[in-house]
Amino acid sequence: MEEIINKYLNEIVSLEINSKPGDVETEMLDSSADNNKEWKNWLPIQSTVTDSELSELENEIGHRLPDSYKKFLKIKHFYELYIAECSFCSHPINTWRAKLMEMIFDGYPIETGRIPFANWSDWGLLCFDTTAKCENNDYPIVLWDHEVYDQFEFQYSNFENMLEELAIEHEEQKEE
Repeated sequence: MEEIINKYLNEIVSLEINSKPGDVETEMLDSSADNNKEWKNWLPIQSTVTDSELSELENEIGHRLPDSYKKFLKIKHFYELYIAECSFCSHPINTWRAKLMEMIFDGYPIETGRIPFANWSDWGLLCFDTTAKCENNDYPIVLWDHEVYDQFEFQYSNFENMLEELAIEHEEQKEE
């Protein structure tokens, strides 16, 4: 998992698309870039997320998260991470929790036991389906199309499987 995350974060930096308008947290600011402009360059950095912060998050949302997703959150901080059609929730060093809580509670899926964690293309959210019976909170991933209020479509068997499949799809898209 770490290899996949690092590969696509490095790709964002090498393609020089690691910039955003407005402020960038100091720890993530690319000091080698001209950051006196409206757009600031950021760099992914080692995650500082702790087990106790993850436990607090789980208590607040009322669901346990998959171990693989918790491991993902402990790899790197970033502002953007795209793999194929998946755009993960922004994960900046000091505001990661607020960003994730906003994604989780800013829409309908959490009310149904689906926990959003990423955007899918420009039309939906990828969610952990906590309504499915599974071991170790290794929930299947479903897609919620924001235009179809009450339907969830199965996408991946679990988070780790999703990352592997997205990486394959991303590479296939680059070859086209």
